[in-house]
Amino acid sequence: MDIVIASNNAHKVKEIKEILGKKFDNMYTLAELDINCDPEENGLTFLDNALIKAREIAKYTDKAVLSDDTGLCVQALGGMPGVHSARYAGDHDHAKNRQKLLKELSDKNDRSAYFETVVVLHYPDGKEAIGRGRVDGHILQQEDGNKGFGYDNIFYCNDLNKSFGIASDQEKNSVSHRARALHDLLQQLDKCI
Repeated sequence: MDIVIASNNAHKVKEIKEILGKKFDNMYTLAELDINCDPEENGLTFLDNALIKAREIAKYTDKAVLSDDTGLCVQALGGMPGVHSARYAGDHDHAKNRQKLLKELSDKNDRSAYFETVVVLHYPDGKEAIGRGRVDGHILQQEDGNKGFGYDNIFYCNDLNKSFGIASDQEKNSVSHRARALHDLLQQLDKCI
């Protein structure tokens, strides 16, 4: 089966391709298929946003569409930034997002947090499979490392006992929220076969 990855984020596309490996015949990016569509993610949940993206991109292709929505949820902030993670301090400015979050947590003792991902595989016939993943940790006092993207270098992963910012791609992919969601999705697909 061929799939289209419903993202313009090069880091995310790379991570998805590394995790899924040979599970699909071909994996295309939006750019490779000349699909210029950036749906407004105005859902209230990660699932809402993943469905919005998958269904909108599906209008431009006859291939299956893989979409996801991911966010960082911080206990002391009532789950924020959550579905607003990418635009927390503006429009996809990772450095400003991290700075805003660190400032908002400067007087908080509870720094527990988790990343959550929901992935949707939307088939051309309208059927959909859903996978979910989560990884727990806490927000560091300052940035640690320069690997990954987004909030990775301020997120200390409990499973790895280090920040995602210093973890190798292999380490992160072994425990990450996106990896877990994709593996959960694959289990759903295996049940259907």
